[in-house]
Amino acid sequence: MEVVIASSPVDAGIACWDLRSGSEQHRYRTCSSAAHGLLSVAGRFLAASQLRDSPSAASAPIFFWSWDKPQVEVRSFPAEPIGPLASNSEGTYIMGGGLSGSIFLWEVASGKLLKKWRAHYRSVTCLTLSSDESLLISGSEDGSVRVWSLMMMFDDIAMSAGSDQFRFSFSEHALRVMDIVSGHGLCNSIVISSSEDRTCKIWSLSEGKLLRSITFPSIIDAIRMDPGEHVFYAGGRDGKIYIAALNAECNPNSAHGMFIIGTLYDQSKAITCLAFSMDGVTLVSGSEDGFVRVWDTRTKHVTRVLKHAKGPINNVLIVRQPLYHTPISANSKHLNLLLPPPLSKYVDSVDGEVKTKTVIMPQRACHDPQDTRFFSSYVMEKQIKELQKRNTSGAAEMEIDKLRLECKRSVQLVLQWKKLYQDLQSLYASELIDGDQMSDS
Repeated sequence: MEVVIASSPVDAGIACWDLRSGSEQHRYRTCSSAAHGLLSVAGRFLAASQLRDSPSAASAPIFFWSWDKPQVEVRSFPAEPIGPLASNSEGTYIMGGGLSGSIFLWEVASGKLLKKWRAHYRSVTCLTLSSDESLLISGSEDGSVRVWSLMMMFDDIAMSAGSDQFRFSFSEHALRVMDIVSGHGLCNSIVISSSEDRTCKIWSLSEGKLLRSITFPSIIDAIRMDPGEHVFYAGGRDGKIYIAALNAECNPNSAHGMFIIGTLYDQSKAITCLAFSMDGVTLVSGSEDGFVRVWDTRTKHVTRVLKHAKGPINNVLIVRQPLYHTPISANSKHLNLLLPPPLSKYVDSVDGEVKTKTVIMPQRACHDPQDTRFFSSYVMEKQIKELQKRNTSGAAEMEIDKLRLECKRSVQLVLQWKKLYQDLQSLYASELIDGDQMSDS
């Protein structure tokens, strides 16, 4: 079941609705989230960065909620206020963008702060990962968009050499970056950024250059690509959702501007956030009037309107509710096993401590509510060394599995070559027949 989750910058909690029926499922208390600060961590729990109580406050917490409890269960207090949050699909890491322009990277299983680096001159406004999750893309108030290789961030030798930590730095925006989305295609994917300068810019991750710049009639605070990457949807402060083409030719006669091929509009206030359903046609928007609207992008009509609270909405997500979702009456101690410890405040560099890094284990059966995919690397290394010892049944099993995999790959390769040979044979036979018929005529 897909659910819509929305939060507000005022303390109105987090609302959760069934996407299909529109019925409210839960309401989580005590949340005044930052923009791009609401996160579903691998579907295991919710996380949200909080706004500061006052401008003079030195920091602001990050809250965790389990699916079945309305109250905050884990409170973390980073070294500085965190705005946008991001995590990989397995929920191994959480990344946060700081007010100072720094990016923080935490290990979820232990809560340890593994890395902190100065990414921008001013505060980080948005974060997203590439489709293969090897690159982190950040936007900032200074107008820059930067691409970071997560692998290189842990290369101490390269870092000490003094070279630029980022892979690309795009600085064509004149004002603050409001949102970033990344397409499919791994290293050949595109990235779209929106800014207060009323432009959305399309970048190439493989070439590191600007492909297209589109100017809109209004400031664009939220963008989402359709799954086919033919168009993208841009939510404006004028209450309209603009539809912009990614590959179309320039149309100087467009009523809204070049490359803008249409709009979605329902007399709402400024559009602050967008999310796409997995069906590829359902778009959800949040706005300053406190409503969540569900759109059918084929008909361009609103199919459902959901009321959040009195305050505006600044985050909206569409997530699959976990299959192990259990009622609130379940054993609370059992549910607490699903939540990680609080995120640490500083990078831990105590000498003599066992170094731990999160690794991803194969997923267990979906009906098992205990998420045990996350272990420390030293445990895995110990198991690997034991298996590598000679004359052990474990090592023999590993060799057998390896041989089976190689055999399977060889059979697949043979079948591919066989099919290719048959296709070529059919092609030559048809050409020969066609040639004989033409000569007879």
